[in-house]
Amino acid sequence: MTVDSGLTSPLGPPACEKDAKALQFIEEMTRNCNTVQERVLGEILSQNAETEYLGRFGLGGATDRDSYKSKVPVVTYEDLQPDIQRVANGDRSPIFSSHPISEFLTSSGTSAGERKLMPTIHEELDRRTKLYSLLMPVMNLYVPGLDKGKGLYFLFVKAETKTPSGLVARPVLTSYYKSKHFKTRPYDPYNVYTSPNEAILCADSFQSMYTQMLCGLLMREEVLRMGAVFASGLVRSIKFLQLNWRQLVDDIAVGTLNPRITDAGIKECMGKILKPNPELAEFITKECEGENWEGIITRIWPNTKYLDVIVTGAMAQYIPTLDYFSGGLPLPCTMYASSECYFGLNLNPMSKPSDVSYTIMPNMAYFEFLPHDPSSPAPAALSRHSPPPLVDLANVELGKEYELVISTYSGLCRYRVGDILRVTGFHNSAPQFKFIRRKNVLLSIDSDKTDEAELQKAIDNASILLTEFNTSVVEYTSYGDTKTIPGHYVIYWELMSKDPGNSPSHDVLDRCCLSMEESLNSVYRQGRVADNSIGPLEIRVVKNGTFEELMDYAISRGASINQYKVPRCVSFSPIMELLDSRVVSAHFSPCAPQWTPERRG
Repeated sequence: MTVDSGLTSPLGPPACEKDAKALQFIEEMTRNCNTVQERVLGEILSQNAETEYLGRFGLGGATDRDSYKSKVPVVTYEDLQPDIQRVANGDRSPIFSSHPISEFLTSSGTSAGERKLMPTIHEELDRRTKLYSLLMPVMNLYVPGLDKGKGLYFLFVKAETKTPSGLVARPVLTSYYKSKHFKTRPYDPYNVYTSPNEAILCADSFQSMYTQMLCGLLMREEVLRMGAVFASGLVRSIKFLQLNWRQLVDDIAVGTLNPRITDAGIKECMGKILKPNPELAEFITKECEGENWEGIITRIWPNTKYLDVIVTGAMAQYIPTLDYFSGGLPLPCTMYASSECYFGLNLNPMSKPSDVSYTIMPNMAYFEFLPHDPSSPAPAALSRHSPPPLVDLANVELGKEYELVISTYSGLCRYRVGDILRVTGFHNSAPQFKFIRRKNVLLSIDSDKTDEAELQKAIDNASILLTEFNTSVVEYTSYGDTKTIPGHYVIYWELMSKDPGNSPSHDVLDRCCLSMEESLNSVYRQGRVADNSIGPLEIRVVKNGTFEELMDYAISRGASINQYKVPRCVSFSPIMELLDSRVVSAHFSPCAPQWTPERRG
């Protein structure tokens, strides 16, 4: 179609008039970044002027930046937790927001082993939906013809629970998929999924995955793009196909649904889709029955143009696996978001994963940036009484690293998200950031995030099982093994036994693995039990003296003997090879740890 030239965007010629308006909106927001930020802060402070939280700091209705920055402290989740717990327990007074809290969004970050609870309000769904609406107009600039087919996206809801207040607590994507914004979304030829809503909204992960894969196979020639939220999710979907292709082929051949699919909504919608197709069944059999799965994505879905997954941060470890399965299809990362807030989008989505930068959209929240020294591993300690000089969105400097701090319409004020970002450039006056890492995270396979303190606690708890054998853990390190599907934690232990004749048995060390898993946070345990996104934890016992060799190696490469500390997580190939060459035994959790949707304590 012809688009009104008056709506043409500097980003490029839009695919349709609706896209033109979206691209024009991006231009308006990014051209006037500082003005938009000033307006957003004013709206947030006006809307929440009468809240208890802001009232504590004597703002007196002021909505300007200087008053806000001089009086309101920069905080972490732990600072807000007592007030959040009041809301969770049923206090309906306006603590954070003048609008009623509609639900809690559960973060993949944890506090005291449990998911963080982020209070949110209904209007935030509109803001998140607005950001989603900008993604395809940008992608259409780079990949033409996406309205001529469908997207095979593996999308899932996760377990939710209710707080004592009656408010539901669930992950942000589960909230979105269950909202009318998603379920009754208007038809958009550029955003049609192969997966029916009934499959996406089914809480049983096997039934959901099976149905979504089955639909993807039935519509294989219509699929123009594949995706999941995280790279790990798409890798897991291909592994699911490896394990279940025979049952899927049987369903396709005879046009009947696997009896393991019992969800009434799925059965009804698949009854309209599934028809006998022996030719398709034979084709899939030929592709899947061999040992070689290289390029399986483009072999089965030959028209796929790209894989839409997050491959930045901890997810970068899955890039080689996705390249193997797809024959090196592009891996665009389209947006940057968290449970606390949706931040921005990638205006150059077809860039290499290592070059991905996100443009912060200044209408989403009020953004500040705490300067971060990359050479200092410890996070900056902040004084509550003298807030540090945080930098505004429009004033960050190219090449510098910062920790992200946000103030939201839901009532989070100067909240440290924990993400470390580096400024890579600007679109108009809006800065673009490369995601560097999540602060303090040591291990991550899927949406789990395990820090050093948590890993240490898990090892301390597991070590109790060794005491009756006069054995202790002398040293340890770890890494996230993503060569297995699903990936799993690997912990290297060097043991010291005072009575070699009474050393712990294989069974005891297996139970040490389980003890560690029981000690890890609820996001990890949910990944093990409900989502099957993380495999059993493995302990590899290494020979005595291995960690001395590790230190010698580090010193040979220039480390100071006085300042050397054993790295608690490793990824450098020569170090991994050294450790693996010294392994004397390997042990796995004999069963899954305990997990329920309810919160502990």
